[in-house]
Amino acid sequence: MSDTTNQQGLVQELLQRAAPGRAEFEDLVIVPIFAVVVALIVGALIMLATAIDLETIGRSYLALLQGSVGSLNAISETLTSAIPLVLAGLGLALGFRAGLFNIGAEGQIVVGGIAAVIVGFSFPNLPWIIHMPMALIAGAVAGGLYASIAGYLRAATGAHEVITTIMLNLSSYLLLTYMLGLDWMQRPGRSDPVSKSVLPSAQLPRLLTDIDPNLRLHAGIFVMIAAVILVHWLLFKTKTGFEFRASGENPDAARYAGMRASMIIVFAMGTAGALAGLAGANQVLGVLERATPGFSSGIGFNAISVALLGRSHPIGVLFAGLLFGALEAGGRQMQVDAGVSIDLISIIQALIIVFIAAPLLVRAIFPWGFQKPETGRKE
Repeated sequence: MSDTTNQQGLVQELLQRAAPGRAEFEDLVIVPIFAVVVALIVGALIMLATAIDLETIGRSYLALLQGSVGSLNAISETLTSAIPLVLAGLGLALGFRAGLFNIGAEGQIVVGGIAAVIVGFSFPNLPWIIHMPMALIAGAVAGGLYASIAGYLRAATGAHEVITTIMLNLSSYLLLTYMLGLDWMQRPGRSDPVSKSVLPSAQLPRLLTDIDPNLRLHAGIFVMIAAVILVHWLLFKTKTGFEFRASGENPDAARYAGMRASMIIVFAMGTAGALAGLAGANQVLGVLERATPGFSSGIGFNAISVALLGRSHPIGVLFAGLLFGALEAGGRQMQVDAGVSIDLISIIQALIIVFIAAPLLVRAIFPWGFQKPETGRKE
């Protein structure tokens, strides 16, 4: 009887913890906000320690603000930078929810970008209404299949996804280098590793060119919004999403409840990889219009920070991606206007993650910002 009671208790705990709407508002919203504030303060102290005067610090943060939201061009750059971060961050957040620490988004972005650019230059007679979605789907499928390798190895052999995704990241770089050296993929008249350009019918159209031809914001923003809505629906409105969250909270209870752990692992990794592959497709179809070595620009690694800052919640990931996009866009302006190294932005991003990973420290620094726990309860 005791074993049965314990198992029933595990299932009840699983249902309570995995039910939608249980995430505390403080952990999802208040802790990240305070983490950003503390990171900016510590960033200023670091600048002081490196002999930067207060006036320059103030000017650098003002430039950071102006470069991220201070003009239409700044907003365009912030959103353009945020799109792949949000897409890849959604994939990582979904994996985290399922109890999988997928750090292979970088490789999935690379593979997704390769597939999208190949489709993008290979069908010259297709109308854009078919060609562009087909290129996006190719990127998502390639990223999903690539991530599924790690998922299958975890389900079939127990190989940890951290190790396998690191190896797959490295393999993707080698694959990109090899592909860019092939004659049928290399841009005509070029001996350096640059792919053929994506045809106009496959490109994500820019949205603000009528206002200013230099504004880079493209239709990928609609893909990003749709992905946020889709992942939110998947996680919190479907049986599959419940299984993801349940398996992530308590795998033993999930198995006792009849959930197929192996299928959950493979499907979660595949879905996460598809979102990362979509991020890669957005880069080559909307920004670069070709593939080059390093076109992923470390987006997959930054997306880990976005998923953590967003507390693995789709809405949180959206705002975290916008924040990191603003830091990236504003960091360039900060470097120009104040002469402060753009490396400071990387320091601030790292500090944000440090404080996000230590919520008790944030609560200790800002005790007035959190509700005090109840010390007792009347029966």
